[in-house]
Amino acid sequence: MTSTDLHLPRGATANAQYTVDIDPKRAGWAHSSLRIVELSPGGTHTFTTGDSEWIVLPLQGGCTVQIEEKEFQLLGRESVFASVSDFAYAPRETRVQIASGAGGRFALAGAKCERRLPARYGPAPEVPVEQRGSGTCARQVRNFASAARAGGADEQGFDCDKLIAVEVITPGGNWSSYPPHKHDEHRPGEESELEEIYYFEIDGPNGFGYQRVFPSREGGSDVLAEVRSGDAVLVPDGWHGPSIAQPGHAMYYLNVMAGPGATREWRICFHPDHVESTGGYR
Repeated sequence: MTSTDLHLPRGATANAQYTVDIDPKRAGWAHSSLRIVELSPGGTHTFTTGDSEWIVLPLQGGCTVQIEEKEFQLLGRESVFASVSDFAYAPRETRVQIASGAGGRFALAGAKCERRLPARYGPAPEVPVEQRGSGTCARQVRNFASAARAGGADEQGFDCDKLIAVEVITPGGNWSSYPPHKHDEHRPGEESELEEIYYFEIDGPNGFGYQRVFPSREGGSDVLAEVRSGDAVLVPDGWHGPSIAQPGHAMYYLNVMAGPGATREWRICFHPDHVESTGGYR
């Protein structure tokens, strides 16, 4: 893919329903999806899940999520920088309605899946939160739908069939998603093949950040993007990182991942030239 295929500025995939709409066809891959829906006060949005599982994650504001006969009240949050959020899981082959009395902005993170799991509520207090790295590589990672990772760490706080999703807050001036790493081939116990979406929001007006993706093989993905609130970057393959926050402006990103593996694993390979430079990643 070219750099213009990988970096999707705010509005590049917008339609009448979504400010961001990335599905496998648009991304040129097979598994991962992300939609951002904005609701005015009293607004509603209805969608069918098809052959994918979805998580409804409030970015700003709260909502009610109706999934078949179940109803979940999501308290949400003031902004992605304020706190973690509760969320709702919707299985494949169902109908979902989101309603927000005060209005808000909501992420729909999706992955094509095989098992049909039950609709469920994810409480904010149960989201595993960790402070990773140190110094200029310090950041906060919210593992709300994580999976088994390299090195034996398992922070899977919520069961999905294929979907993996986390949030990261990088303080202004810091680097995250570092050292550069990849997950574009299947190597049992060492690396899992996963398509990945980065969705960004920047704290404060006129803020920006940078995202790097570079080839792990000849002809692979290659982009250095200046990202602003509402932008997305696709990572179908290749080394990715760092994600760099402008000084004075914290950077948020939502990672959505899925792949063809028989088991749901988040196993990554670090770039050998940079692995000694910091004690952590993401």
